[in-house]
Amino acid sequence: MISILRAHIAHTPKSPFEHTDALELFEDGAIVFDERVLAVGEFGACRAMFPDAVVVDERGAFVLPGFVDTHVHFPQVPVIGAMGVRLLEWLAQRTLPEENRFADAGYARQQAQAFLRLLLKNGTTTALVFGAHFKDAMQVFFEEANKSGLRISSGLVLGDRHLTPELHTNAERAYQESRDLIDAWHNHGRLRYAVTPRFSLSCSESLLEVCQRLLSETPDLLFTSHINENKDEIAFVGELFPWSRDYLETYERFGLVNERAVYAHNVHVSDSELTRLANANASVSHCCSSNMFIGSGLFPLKRHLQHGVHVALGSDVGGGTGFSLFKEGLMAYQAQMLLQEKGEALTAAHLLYLATLAGAKALKLEEQIGDFIVGKQADFILLKAPQGSTLQATLQQSPDITSSLAALFTLAREESVQQVYVAGKCLLNTQA
Repeated sequence: MISILRAHIAHTPKSPFEHTDALELFEDGAIVFDERVLAVGEFGACRAMFPDAVVVDERGAFVLPGFVDTHVHFPQVPVIGAMGVRLLEWLAQRTLPEENRFADAGYARQQAQAFLRLLLKNGTTTALVFGAHFKDAMQVFFEEANKSGLRISSGLVLGDRHLTPELHTNAERAYQESRDLIDAWHNHGRLRYAVTPRFSLSCSESLLEVCQRLLSETPDLLFTSHINENKDEIAFVGELFPWSRDYLETYERFGLVNERAVYAHNVHVSDSELTRLANANASVSHCCSSNMFIGSGLFPLKRHLQHGVHVALGSDVGGGTGFSLFKEGLMAYQAQMLLQEKGEALTAAHLLYLATLAGAKALKLEEQIGDFIVGKQADFILLKAPQGSTLQATLQQSPDITSSLAALFTLAREESVQQVYVAGKCLLNTQA
């Protein structure tokens, strides 16, 4: 069935970092869709093109492409809000003990269901998910992700040192468990597999060699890990890999820096590393609320852009402060303002791009999702201001749709997400 959804429409089919006309807005707009986008534009023109389509009139609401979260931890929802410690202490005192609990597959399933529901409630239709250290936990996570209808990439997290003993693996087991999960779930429906060493600090050279072997055997796998998040972490990595000139080389030596790699954080990065990331066409996930909450620092977005490094947004739950990419966009804007001349001045167009098409590009899904170009999958969210809210009061006096989009990134959160569609199917409808 072909449907026409009438509302305010906004998307960024081009990068606003490269094009001044990247943001497309339709005040009285429409998206025409079945499983795919059939047309987008002003309502009158779309209606004329598809006179027999079913019209759903949501004038006053906003329709945006589904959000793409490029870094979020499945086992860390219970540690959101763990205040007062920086990265390594945060891991040791709060996070790793919680992740030990995922040895219980029943607990893992309960948390997987909650995690996926929270992604959906926040308008995230696609995510690169940092998984758990236990094979059984990842088996149930993929099962629940498959049921959810979301586009999920994830993988077994690997580490063999400097974690808790319960989370440690070895090279042989890491390879076989990863291989089993890849064979079962990679390219299964909307699921894909991401090879996921936790970070170099927790991985021996033999474990990084396992990651290299997995990628060589299945070249279309994604790869994800952490890099250059915290100064103490960087110094420790230098001690563990004395042959390495910097953090990035601990991955480069094992062939783990390529166009399908997404590295989270990269706050304290050298120009040499930025040049090499750009040359490899690797991506960086900017996790702004986490960088500030754990005290890691302010992300040097301008330097990434100057070197040609691709950047998208990640919520980084649970170091991050929630699932909303509206919130991450606002935090990113504020951090760049604080950096003043060293920062990159961001607009609502930049934030929308970072939350949608930039994420799709990082995950190599830009031919399928990320905007409303005709032929792409119909992944989108419908937003309404809650009755009596600050957002509603602001939107009622908004001078234009561009200002309204900025208000959404400033004030909208999960309570504003009314409907979520993936491939034209409504997965969430709070109005029903």
